[in-house]
Amino acid sequence: MGRRRLPRARSAHYITPEGIQRLRAELEHLWRVERPRVTQAVADAAALGDRSENAEYIYGKKRLREIDRRVHYLQKRLADLQVVDRAPDDPRRVFFGAWVRLEDETGQSSEYRIVGPDETDPQCGHISVDSPLARALLKKTVDDEISVPLPNGRSTTYIVAAVQYRPFAP
Repeated sequence: MGRRRLPRARSAHYITPEGIQRLRAELEHLWRVERPRVTQAVADAAALGDRSENAEYIYGKKRLREIDRRVHYLQKRLADLQVVDRAPDDPRRVFFGAWVRLEDETGQSSEYRIVGPDETDPQCGHISVDSPLARALLKKTVDDEISVPLPNGRSTTYIVAAVQYRPFAP
């Protein structure tokens, strides 16, 4: 087996205004708060002497590399992202940024928001535009039926109950 990695799947370059704010805040925090704090801790650990057996120094350097890697990734990713900050021309159809209410075969409803891959959060119902469910939903309208393949090879069916471009009222 070679050391060559498979290329990453291309992810969408879209993001919501809330998502870009969150990524910018993370970058700012890492660069202005976290990195200086870890750098100071590494400098203090290095001043203690022997670095080869100094766990604080070794783990501090490791954490510094992780921070630098994330900062580099965020800087590159933020430059590539396109903010989608307006509703589409046809707000009855499902597009990026839409909140969608679905009903499954048993009548149980669930709500999702279609967002960019950098802001997916299953706890909040935010799904990536690249996910199978979101791909099946794109351009659908209320009362359309969609079929989504499951990992076990079967599929499940949903009916689009509602589409809007602001959060559903609780």
